Amino acid sequence: MLDIQKRLSNSFYALLALPATAMGFALSVQIAALSWLLTYQYGLEISDIGLVWATGPIAGIIGQVIIGIISDNVWVWNGRRRVFIVIGGVLASLMLLALPNIGIIQASMGLEAILGIAILISMVLDLSINVSFNPTRSVIADVTPEGRARTKGYTWMQTVSGTFGVLSYFIGAVFGNITLIYFGVVLVFFFSVIPPFFVKEPKYLGRYGEDEDAIAKEIEDQDDSSVPGSVNDASLGQIIRSIRPLWGFLIYGIYAIVKRLSGLEFPGYYFEIFALIVTIYLIAEALFKSEEGKSREEAGKIGFQKVLAAHSFSWIGVQSMFIYFFAFVSYRMPELLADDVGSVVNWSFFSLNLVAAIIPVLLLEPLANKFGRVKTHASALVVMAIGYGSIVFMGDSPWTLYILMAVVGIGWASIISLPFAIMSQKIAQNQMGLYMGLFNLSVVLPQLVSSFAVGDIVEAVENKTVLLVICTVTVAFSAIAWFLVKEPKDEMTENPVLLDEKIEDELDSGPDGRYV
Repeated sequence: MLDIQKRLSNSFYALLALPATAMGFALSVQIAALSWLLTYQYGLEISDIGLVWATGPIAGIIGQVIIGIISDNVWVWNGRRRVFIVIGGVLASLMLLALPNIGIIQASMGLEAILGIAILISMVLDLSINVSFNPTRSVIADVTPEGRARTKGYTWMQTVSGTFGVLSYFIGAVFGNITLIYFGVVLVFFFSVIPPFFVKEPKYLGRYGEDEDAIAKEIEDQDDSSVPGSVNDASLGQIIRSIRPLWGFLIYGIYAIVKRLSGLEFPGYYFEIFALIVTIYLIAEALFKSEEGKSREEAGKIGFQKVLAAHSFSWIGVQSMFIYFFAFVSYRMPELLADDVGSVVNWSFFSLNLVAAIIPVLLLEPLANKFGRVKTHASALVVMAIGYGSIVFMGDSPWTLYILMAVVGIGWASIISLPFAIMSQKIAQNQMGLYMGLFNLSVVLPQLVSSFAVGDIVEAVENKTVLLVICTVTVAFSAIAWFLVKEPKDEMTENPVLLDEKIEDELDSGPDGRYV
């Protein structure tokens, strides 16, 4: 074990963040270049682009859940997560290399339809990213103790990853998307293949912050021949029950995929309305379920479902922006040529990610330590919704757009850092991979709504400002939902301010007004 890991120094947190940075950079390249390539180089329609982007959520459903379960139960190359990070990184770099060469691949295979090749490459790229993304996030929880150290791990993850995300959009804006793609090929390969071998993973994973040596002794006493600290009881029924707040998104996603691929659809929008009603009902049910009087395991499962419910709608707003922002820019600034649209989109995302790279360690972590992670995250989403709403009314020039996207970046910084720390405190340590994969469903299932429903709306409505209206409403809904999520217990015990608030809330619980 490196000395920096023993001391949990800042340099170790930076090293630990590099594999996640590789996957984040691959995703940034995809966001910056894919829609632009498909629109201006290959001439695809918005609905076709939405179909290509739908491969990401599908890959996430398959990749992150399955890889999460497997990585909890294997021990390869002296680690659980290492082998998946390396394999996913190598595949992701190869698929990035294929992106600007879709036409060449099509010609060499003698095929007519460019859409099929684009879907295939996008699917493999997304699957590769998802194979690695779960382990890169799970390993942070594996090697950091519960509480502030883990919050620091995820805020550092976002700071390092966000810094390179800023670099990606800068390269795309200044040197063009093709240069960005080839730069990404090299960075993704080295950041995913080398750093994992310098992080020592714990051989034994406990349930809720248990000592590794104690778990090792318990397993040895039981003469357990299974993988050390693993959990082997994940079933399809358990998975389906765990994601109950997301059933509405799942129902819609299946319908939308069948509808797009087969041409079969219900008349009108009755099925979409039904799925929306189911979604809102199940999310409300999860948010208002009480954790009081439950064991830590039961309360953790309820808390996990609350996190799923609160987190989901924010990703409709985020993913819709990433996929269709070029259409909004083209509509509001019709004087721009194709390359100029790409440049404005890249500089907008540069501004977004610049803020997201700076504030997690400098602002979000201190605020989370003082006020709690949940309150900090919910407040950041409020700011994000205000930023989106301001773009609706004022986003008519590039510089105004860049400034307002910086405001939106406050929420984006929080979305990809604090929820991981919150979620990791809700579930058992030895099921981190499984639940990290299930948590990712609160990202990918709403993304299917962005790929299909939002895409249909943006294509059908002439005024593309409707995109930012959707973003504003969904993020605002998510912010309200997060205010209903309970702070993790370690926040209460570590933070005197929150503990005092809890005591004050309970002062009148006795018959004579005294705390009991």
